[in-house]
Amino acid sequence: MGLEDQESIRILRDAVDPDRGSETLIREFYTLWFGTDPSTRDLFPPDMAKQRTVFGNVLCWLCDELIAQRAEQPVAFLAQLGRDHRKYGVTQQHYATLKDALLRTLRVHLAENWDDRLNEAAHDVVELAVGMMSGAATAETSPPFNDGTVIDHLRPTRDVSIIRLKMDHPLTYLPGQYVPVQVPQWPRRWRYLSPAIPADPQGYVEFHVRSVPGGMVSTAIVGEARRGDRWRLSNPHGGMHVDRDDGDVLMVAGSTGLAPLRTLIMDLARFGENPRVHLFFGARYPGELYDLRILWEIASTNPWLSVTPVSEHRRDPRWAAEYPDNTPPRGLHVRQTGILPDIVTRYGNWGDRQILLCGKPAMVLATKNALIAKGASSTRIRHDPLAS
Repeated sequence: MGLEDQESIRILRDAVDPDRGSETLIREFYTLWFGTDPSTRDLFPPDMAKQRTVFGNVLCWLCDELIAQRAEQPVAFLAQLGRDHRKYGVTQQHYATLKDALLRTLRVHLAENWDDRLNEAAHDVVELAVGMMSGAATAETSPPFNDGTVIDHLRPTRDVSIIRLKMDHPLTYLPGQYVPVQVPQWPRRWRYLSPAIPADPQGYVEFHVRSVPGGMVSTAIVGEARRGDRWRLSNPHGGMHVDRDDGDVLMVAGSTGLAPLRTLIMDLARFGENPRVHLFFGARYPGELYDLRILWEIASTNPWLSVTPVSEHRRDPRWAAEYPDNTPPRGLHVRQTGILPDIVTRYGNWGDRQILLCGKPAMVLATKNALIAKGASSTRIRHDPLAS
């Protein structure tokens, strides 16, 4: 039965589910894989805790999709995953040893249930995952990554950096997408960042990065990035976009979640006519609304754009005096005080708009729920996958 054996795939799914205690199984899989193929250890960061959880969640999701007899999305996802993994230096030999180690680990941990049906299902699931990833990686002809040099590092606020790079080769991406980034301070720790300007034919890229408590990479970028640093960027992801034929637009950005929405706005500015766009840009303090002057400049020549600044506090703390004054000239909407979900829904449910949300996962989820509670359709709300 293989991939059609829902009962056997459900056994596999429960075995790899982190919420059901798969930590030991996944830890032993990686131990076996690294032991039988030592070259794979250098593909991963020293701390494997997050990697093990991600691996378990991906396997769990794949099994859920197969149990529901949905093949299209898993096939597309696995193919993209294979293309992405080229940036780590993954080879066909690595895929072969992964397949063997995973099947051996599953067989040991499921020994009491292991029969011909479970054996066939396990082989088919692992073969599907490994085969799609390795096949897509082999078929892809574009470079796995693109290197660039930091040419500018600005600090508009205490916790935010604006990083500008000149890539060795122009980076291709669509407005609103995000790209995997590796910085020299943390080799092998890739993080997703959204370009804050549209793709540039000369190879210039700008990122807005906020230091997150406990975030090793973001903290290193804000505190340690220097001109001349060499960054590595890989292929873009994401489908956040504005359909110019689908009505007016609501955008909600929290802090550096502004970056992809800013890129979309800059791209729209190329056209003479656009749907109306209302952007709510939020931060904790007024001084952390770091890009208001640029937004004002865009809005001053593009009447379709309205910008409402939102800060949780009315006044800046003392440390804000050390950073540039981000107060824009008169012209933007009056700054509102409060939290984004409350301020946004105070204006209505925005049910007639395309709705794009970007920022910390908690803010995005709270704003989405508030809009839906007000009557907006969830099908009109778009945001990138919410990371923990």
